[in-house]
Amino acid sequence: MKDWPWYGHLLLIAVIAGLLYFVWFKPKNEELKNLKAEREKVEREVDVLRRQKRQLDEIEKEIAVLNQTLKQLEAIIPQRKEIWDILRNMQQLAINSHLKIDKFDPKGEVRKEFYYEWPIDLEIKGDYHNLAIFFDRLSNFSRLFNVEDFSIKALSRQTDADTITATTTAKTYIFREEAPAPKETKTKRPGRK
Repeated sequence: MKDWPWYGHLLLIAVIAGLLYFVWFKPKNEELKNLKAEREKVEREVDVLRRQKRQLDEIEKEIAVLNQTLKQLEAIIPQRKEIWDILRNMQQLAINSHLKIDKFDPKGEVRKEFYYEWPIDLEIKGDYHNLAIFFDRLSNFSRLFNVEDFSIKALSRQTDADTITATTTAKTYIFREEAPAPKETKTKRPGRK
């Protein structure tokens, strides 16, 4: 090797450099490119997962708000009948308004899409001013009531406390929660797509 011309040494260095490039550097470079590509893929997946996590957090907050709203609505439209509670509360409202309930007649439920409508026929005796107080208090009642078919008549025998009689239908509502219908499962026949 000592006797080689200078370009022989140069050629030997080029061959060694070429061998090093093809044996060590090029595979490492490919491995580096693959690792960079994999890293970018993982970063994209992490970004997607972060966006999904933010969406999930927003959905969970919305579910919490909706559950709170549902609890508030269940107080207004409960899931079961409470005849005696309603009668007791209406009687208390009437007493506080200096009225007398002569008739409290719950009717059958009327089925609606998400609830039952429950009409209650009422006949109330008292004076006009106290009747207005009663309906004002009924409007502030924790349950939802609609007053329909309202009529007022003067009593033939009036006293200081009783001058009118009012007949009305007070409708309240019961939440209807039914079990979901079972889903039909489709069986795949062999040979068909």
